[in-house]
Amino acid sequence: MRLCDRHGCEEPGNCPAPKAPNSPERWMFCQAHAAEYNRKWDYFEGLDKAEKEARTKAERSETAGYAEAQHYGWGGSGDGSRSADEMRALDVLELEADVDFPVIKKAWREKAKTVHPDVKPGDVEAAAEFQKLQVAYEVLKSAEERREWRG
Repeated sequence: MRLCDRHGCEEPGNCPAPKAPNSPERWMFCQAHAAEYNRKWDYFEGLDKAEKEARTKAERSETAGYAEAQHYGWGGSGDGSRSADEMRALDVLELEADVDFPVIKKAWREKAKTVHPDVKPGDVEAAAEFQKLQVAYEVLKSAEERREWRG
């Protein structure tokens, strides 16, 4: 078992960290010291704006397949294009799996207006239903934003 390379630390060193950018040599830190070492790490340090944009674009293109395949790990019903969380959110809004986002937004607004705390002040059940609708809408909205980003 290798010990942490931080002076005076007796914990196991099982987290590699580069000794210098683009160097194959590694420090071996414990988890706490690895977090400390990486806290101010800037992946784009020393690059000008054009180089940063080029590297960001390359990173996104290389990892796009992972984001696209994300729903396979959470298999739910439907055609496989929506996660299980999205399917539950659609159930809360009483919508079908293949519905478009404008329809989701319209259904959310209609349902939220009926149970909004301003419409039904002091009604605990209505407030709970409103919160449930809010969470469902946020899940679907963030999923839609991810799809647009991958676009």
